Amino acid sequence: MKIAIPKERRPGETRIAGSPDLVKKLVGFGFEVIVEKGAGVAASMTDAAFKEVGANIAKDEASTLADADVVLKVQRPILEEDETKSELALMKRGAILIGHLGALYNRDDVRAYAEAGITTFAMELMPRISRAQSMDILSSQSNLAGYRAVLDASVEFSSAFPMMMTAAGTIAPAKVFVMGAGVAGLQAIATARRLGAVVTATDVRPATREQVESLGAKFLQVDAEAMKEAETEGGYAKEMTEDFRNKQRAAVHEHLKKQDIVITTALIPGRPAPELVTEDMVKDMKPGSVIVDLAVEAGGNCPLSQLGKVVIKHGVKIVGHANMPGRLATDASTLFAKNILNFLNPHIDKENKTINFDWDDETVKGTLVTRDGQVVNPALTGEGA
Repeated sequence: MKIAIPKERRPGETRIAGSPDLVKKLVGFGFEVIVEKGAGVAASMTDAAFKEVGANIAKDEASTLADADVVLKVQRPILEEDETKSELALMKRGAILIGHLGALYNRDDVRAYAEAGITTFAMELMPRISRAQSMDILSSQSNLAGYRAVLDASVEFSSAFPMMMTAAGTIAPAKVFVMGAGVAGLQAIATARRLGAVVTATDVRPATREQVESLGAKFLQVDAEAMKEAETEGGYAKEMTEDFRNKQRAAVHEHLKKQDIVITTALIPGRPAPELVTEDMVKDMKPGSVIVDLAVEAGGNCPLSQLGKVVIKHGVKIVGHANMPGRLATDASTLFAKNILNFLNPHIDKENKTINFDWDDETVKGTLVTRDGQVVNPALTGEGA
């Protein structure tokens, strides 16, 4: 069985869906692993490192994907009418594609996978169950994004994070407000605390309060009763009522006036990111304060955010870097590759050197998007709506 790891071609993508450790294990299982030349350079993973653990290095994408049974990618393949520019066209019918496909947002692409006869697994749809935690790419990548968001904020902020007592006077600690206490938010809290900031956080899910406070931050609660209904069975935040949103806006607006740095992390699967920081709120923030919008790729938690840019609006710096995990490409790639290995491992037939998916397995059913020429995931067929 041939497993291919091509170079990522979407603009700004520095990660690779593999690592020397992953390749070593796959080769040990008896698979042939093909890595495209230069695929890991931006993540500090050289062709020599892959070759040393048993990978074959292909000269280009076409030769990497030729006859590949399984294709591992970070981002969804590029689709073009011109087949010479289409990554999907390079994959053979019956191949298996595994990666972060953005399936809920890119439904035309999903239909194209089905028409091409590709079996696809969207790793971002991994069920939130205990057994799947080690396979969860959203968690592994969001953890790094939360960490990097604080570092980027510290670079853009014109003052120091910790309290400093000097002969010339005392510098007050920075005040950091984290909106959304999921994986990214909790890591942002922990990182900001390590840097000496005074941290507050908010989330619509009541269970997060204890986690926030355990990290040494204060929790800004809006409406305790409404928050009881704010979480799905899968552990994601629900879209809240207009009444709750109005209460939240009022409380957040007042709190933002005193903050130096705001990090927003709120996402709702399959929908645009909710607006948390309005332009009126930005107008009332202190000059020189910073917003880092981790939801900018899904429309942004602040309407003034611009994808891939750092802009100044009403005296506030708004950071909208795309692909935040890719700003830590080495660790992000290593964790992504480990997520994929953990997903594949239960289905590897070591004796016959192949992969036999258990189609009834929760992690398989949850992430499977297309199979046998059909779109099969309930979230995309309407059955899971």
